[in-house]
Amino acid sequence: MRNAVSGQADSVVQAASIGAVTINPPADGLRPVPQQLPAAPSGFVGRAGELAELSVVADRAAAGIVVVSALGGSGGIGKTWLALQWAHTHRDRFPDGQLFVDLQGFSPAGRPMPPAVAVRGFLDALGVDTARVPADLHAQVALYRSLVAGRRMLIILDNAAATDQVLPLLPGDTGCTLLVTSRRRLPGLVTAHGANPIHLDVLAPPEARALLIGALGAARAAADPAAVDTLLDLCAGFPLALAIVAARSRTSPEHSLRALASELRDTAADLDAFDTGDSGASLPAVLSWSLHALQPRQRQAFGLLGAAPGPDTGLAAAASLLGTPLAQARRTLTDLQDASLLDRDSDGRWRMHDLVRAYATRTAHDLPEHTRQAALQRVLDHYTHTAHAADRLLYPHRDPPGLDPPVPGAHAHPLPDAAAASAWFDGEHACLLAAQRTADAHHRHHGAWHLAWALDTHHTRRGHRHDRLAVWQAAARAAPDLTARIITHRYLGDAHAELGHHEAGLNHLNQALALARHHPDPTHLPHTHYGLSWAWQQQGDNHRALHHAHRALEAFQALGKPVWEAAARNAVAWHTARLGNHTTARAHGQEALNLIRRHHDANTEAEIHDNLGYIDHQTGNFRQAVEHYQHALTLYRTLGNTYETANTLSRLGSSQLTLGQHRQARTAWQEAVKLYQEQGRDPEATRLRQQLHDL
Repeated sequence: MRNAVSGQADSVVQAASIGAVTINPPADGLRPVPQQLPAAPSGFVGRAGELAELSVVADRAAAGIVVVSALGGSGGIGKTWLALQWAHTHRDRFPDGQLFVDLQGFSPAGRPMPPAVAVRGFLDALGVDTARVPADLHAQVALYRSLVAGRRMLIILDNAAATDQVLPLLPGDTGCTLLVTSRRRLPGLVTAHGANPIHLDVLAPPEARALLIGALGAARAAADPAAVDTLLDLCAGFPLALAIVAARSRTSPEHSLRALASELRDTAADLDAFDTGDSGASLPAVLSWSLHALQPRQRQAFGLLGAAPGPDTGLAAAASLLGTPLAQARRTLTDLQDASLLDRDSDGRWRMHDLVRAYATRTAHDLPEHTRQAALQRVLDHYTHTAHAADRLLYPHRDPPGLDPPVPGAHAHPLPDAAAASAWFDGEHACLLAAQRTADAHHRHHGAWHLAWALDTHHTRRGHRHDRLAVWQAAARAAPDLTARIITHRYLGDAHAELGHHEAGLNHLNQALALARHHPDPTHLPHTHYGLSWAWQQQGDNHRALHHAHRALEAFQALGKPVWEAAARNAVAWHTARLGNHTTARAHGQEALNLIRRHHDANTEAEIHDNLGYIDHQTGNFRQAVEHYQHALTLYRTLGNTYETANTLSRLGSSQLTLGQHRQARTAWQEAVKLYQEQGRDPEATRLRQQLHDL
């Protein structure tokens, strides 16, 4: 049997299987047209892409589809601001009204609004008499959906806590456009209901500048552009921070922008300058509401991540920091991402906005001291042990110093080969530098020293000359014993010499030599002589360079160290060639090549080929020179040694030019210029640019 109810009806209860019940709403002319939008935002700027995307998605509502867009992002990023701007701009799309509710998912109230309260508010706005509102939530939802069915309405659900809070408020029929804002990503809404996710990031620099200048006033901003630049840098595109700064300026016009910028710079690390005392307009308070919604382990992870060294964090480092298995660490990071407190970039690394991180660091101080210190030691051990293993893959013939086992909960990231090791160093470089600074600041001397040692091959091959000097200077403060002091002085000498600090370089190398004479390990002396040969070469004194190269060669031969013997013999060949004795130089170079081919060290083999190429070029054997240089380049590129790649390309181009191979020479020099520029080697880049100009 099928039943129908025609005309108007109050609550309709389905008692049994009696067929369909149809409720005919009042005539259109009697329907209320709710206008619940808050005021349009003033001073809105930017977000052109997001506004356009909302319009494109909303066009589907005209085709009779319920459209849902989910605006996500951290607190204070401007989600409501964007939703209201779009809504007021497009009110004409919704002649049947606009509904708006703040679901208080993240607010000082602490408890999200129950869906029943929101539904009841919508029924009131839609003109339902109190006496006619059903008592049951399901019946209320059914009535709400019936009243909005077929109507061209906009419904904004602001500040939602979770998908479950939103579901009862979804229209059930065609024609409506629903905007949901939330600090959470609401994956259930996207997956099950086809919501279009739009995640808001910070404002682009031109947009942030326009917002701040518009709020400050163009005349005041123009009077002190340097202060404006400082304010923009400190706010880093965060809309709420920009609004707070502008409001402080307007409420204290007697204070200059320069004074405000100075105060902000001094207090930005602890966010005091962004704490207005008004919970709705205080950055720490707004961010705290997100934290309150987290579980205790998530809150602890948030604080620890804020204090972790480096601008971002990889999964393996995060797992050691948190002291959890990888899978659990991934879940925790994903939870924080879902709460818009953490972002994951295209390389799979996790990072926080600068101001969110400052807040996280602030919350870390609330954790027990032993919790913070244990986490710090775990992450430092992760970086140190992984860096040691990676360096071993890059330079297996380098004798590693002794290293204590990692503390419980810290694990080295497994790396299968040298290519993976090089990629790991590239991806983690900023974090490794920060880890060493952190170890140094916390007087964890062994960690600071071992990180400098483990980074050296990578720094040398990638041309990170200034970073290399900085980490060894930190290591000098942390060298725990005589062996470490000898090695530190030796590498500091190399680093200074490479940067042209000749006096400092020789001073450190001579200190290493003096200490090495009293050390029971006989390898320190020839290594230091080898370093001195390099330092004297940098000063153009090939006679002294050759003397130290011979001393190194004799010692390595006596000690039975064939790889280092080959390297020292190649140094003898180089300095001999620079002194004009090419026949003897070639003999040494060929002997070094034969030796290294038996003992397999690709970097030394590349250096020998490069040297033999130089000797062939100097003696007019240009084709052989090109062959040696190309062989060296193949090896250097396989090793990721971009520093020596640039040098060899420069010499290769000269040999090709002599052979009349102008196009090949240009290609080699252009690549070399690019590498020189990346490595900050401006004199070399300038010289080659001039040669390219003359070509």
